[in-house]
Amino acid sequence: MTSHPPIDFVVTWVDMNDPAWQEDYRTYSGNAKGGNATSVARFRDYGLLRYWFRSVETFCPWVHRIFFVTCGQHPDWLRSDHERLTLVDHRDYIPEAALPTFNSSLIEMFLHRIPGLSEHFVYFNDDVFPISPVDQTRFFRDGLPCDIAAFRLNLGVGLWAKCLKNNLRIINRRFEKREILSRDREKWLDPSYGGKSLLTRLTLWYPDFLTLKVPHNAQPYLKQTLEEVWDYAGEELETIIPHRFRHEGDFTQELFRTWQICRSNFSPYNTYRDTKMFPLAVRLNAAERAIREQSYKLICINDNALIKNYDQAMAGLRDALNSILPEKSSFEL
Repeated sequence: MTSHPPIDFVVTWVDMNDPAWQEDYRTYSGNAKGGNATSVARFRDYGLLRYWFRSVETFCPWVHRIFFVTCGQHPDWLRSDHERLTLVDHRDYIPEAALPTFNSSLIEMFLHRIPGLSEHFVYFNDDVFPISPVDQTRFFRDGLPCDIAAFRLNLGVGLWAKCLKNNLRIINRRFEKREILSRDREKWLDPSYGGKSLLTRLTLWYPDFLTLKVPHNAQPYLKQTLEEVWDYAGEELETIIPHRFRHEGDFTQELFRTWQICRSNFSPYNTYRDTKMFPLAVRLNAAERAIREQSYKLICINDNALIKNYDQAMAGLRDALNSILPEKSSFEL
């Protein structure tokens, strides 16, 4: 029987209906640039969190520990004393100068500082759900994170695209693309990627790294990866501390993921083949159908301020999740 290292899950969540959170938001949001960075879609709770815990317990029963990261909040139905649950306050691992923060990128940049976190962990947003059985080898093989090394176009238009460009500034300073792709050619051109590797093949001649394809996914990491990046570029990364909301000067967790791949600390895996992202503004019905039919291992149900009839949409998703996860998990009171 193959043994696996302990694998923790980290999930972030916020309750925007919390009066204390609302007061802080009003205090600081006036200094933000607005737009997507302060959109309600960035913070509102779907009301589906209990199904996240049900899905993890049902489909990933092997998880070692769950680290539930919030700004000191937790829903009243959650068993905070559960033996496999650790409640993590932002104050436990994020520098005090950055708090309170409403910037998910900043929250993600310090994950390696969470006390007690295992070397092997998987990072979830609360909109990513396992919906069918998931084995440890979906996330780690031979101790290495499973991931896809494939380029995509990034024209640098929009806040998020600019942040991904910021990541590349550090990557291209630290790594020589031709050397990495020569050393790991088989990993970068793994047959399982199919057409996803087309741009990689077309740009083998180009000297710099491009932005990697970004699966909306549960992302496996080695904690040492985050530590290495901070050791190398800590002063540069600390420049995001004043950014209480998403900012075009931010770095993102994709920096860690790209670094991990450049260090050859990954096992080739086309994560698109069993993971799907559903933008709810246009694919709500498809998301509900995928849940009921358990069409994938993991799905992302992506919020957007453009969703019509929000309450009705969430009710439909709850019904779909309840159809496959009707029983309470041990994390629920």
